[in-house]
Amino acid sequence: MPRTKFATRLALAALSALILAGCSSEVADTHPEQPVTKRRDAFKAMLRSFEPMGTMLKDRRYDADAFAKLADEFGRLRDAPWSHFGADTNYPPTKAKPAVWEKPAEFDQRRQEFVAATDRLLAAAAARNEAEVRTTYAAAQDSCKACHRDFRK
Repeated sequence: MPRTKFATRLALAALSALILAGCSSEVADTHPEQPVTKRRDAFKAMLRSFEPMGTMLKDRRYDADAFAKLADEFGRLRDAPWSHFGADTNYPPTKAKPAVWEKPAEFDQRRQEFVAATDRLLAAAAARNEAEVRTTYAAAQDSCKACHRDFRK
């Protein structure tokens, strides 16, 4: 292919990529304290320990010590997002539904259910009991899904 055709195609590809990036970019969190960004980052940090536990169980590669280490990390992180759900934090780029602020007692109940479910998971992981770990992991995962169903877009 001649050099000019290649350069033209390369320029068109680069331009297309820039246009697509501009169309799909997320709204920036411009709030001075960035609570939406902080809570999103806190949830993502939790997932970095929670998901590998699930993969370990799904793939039937349970390693009690590795699981316990991930569970401990998850336990240290699980309380981080909740303080970032203040009254003035319902703005883009939030993925929280207005119900978080319209039904604060129900939202807090879901948070308490999550904490209780993860307490049971942490205890099972510490005991190195695979059967109990499987049950309590599923319950913790269910508590996440229930909250997402009611309070996340």
